[in-house]
Amino acid sequence: MWNNSLQTLLVGTIMAVGVSLSGCDSSKDDAQNQDADMSEQTVADDALVQDNAAPNAILDGATAQQGTQVKYDVAGWGTKNVASLNVDNLDEIKATFGKVMSTDENSLDYASNPAAKYRFMDTDAPYLDLIDSEKYLELGWYFANPTDSDKEKEISQNHAEKAHKLARQLMGDEGGQLISDMLNGQIIKNKVIGGQKIELAKCEFYSCMLVINKSAAQTDKK
Repeated sequence: MWNNSLQTLLVGTIMAVGVSLSGCDSSKDDAQNQDADMSEQTVADDALVQDNAAPNAILDGATAQQGTQVKYDVAGWGTKNVASLNVDNLDEIKATFGKVMSTDENSLDYASNPAAKYRFMDTDAPYLDLIDSEKYLELGWYFANPTDSDKEKEISQNHAEKAHKLARQLMGDEGGQLISDMLNGQIIKNKVIGGQKIELAKCEFYSCMLVINKSAAQTDKK
């Protein structure tokens, strides 16, 4: 009887230990699975945060690159008196732009005809040019971008003021309005303004150009 009881006790103890160990292994597996799930969720959350942060960083960079728009005091320029000029008065036209720094007698005009180019700035400075040929008179100057330096913007403003003055000398107040329209992004083609035939007038991509067809009749109303 004692041996049977002892045997029964041993068997029961072994079974209890087995169940206990099995329960421990199951709990360990559950804990490991939970840890893995939490790690995956953490990685996913980190990726989401990075994805959300990236557009903001790009947007901040774009905002920083926008700069300040260049302002032109066209209204103030228009109050000054100017003397009228004929499109063939080259010396007086050059005087409005200032001192000629260099001359290229072998240049080309708007239509690739032989022409003379007069540059009123040093070669490494924002340009201000006149190109004169038998058929065309062209005004060209540097058009500053919002991200340019304050000095470059100031030079661009000075160039535009000189172009505005010359346009008024050649075309009256209509010429001044033409420059204002150019600075505001308008493109003018094949239009008579103030008695002058405008082949092309525009400001874009760091450059302003105004092309006057000298050979067209000033009474042309096309």
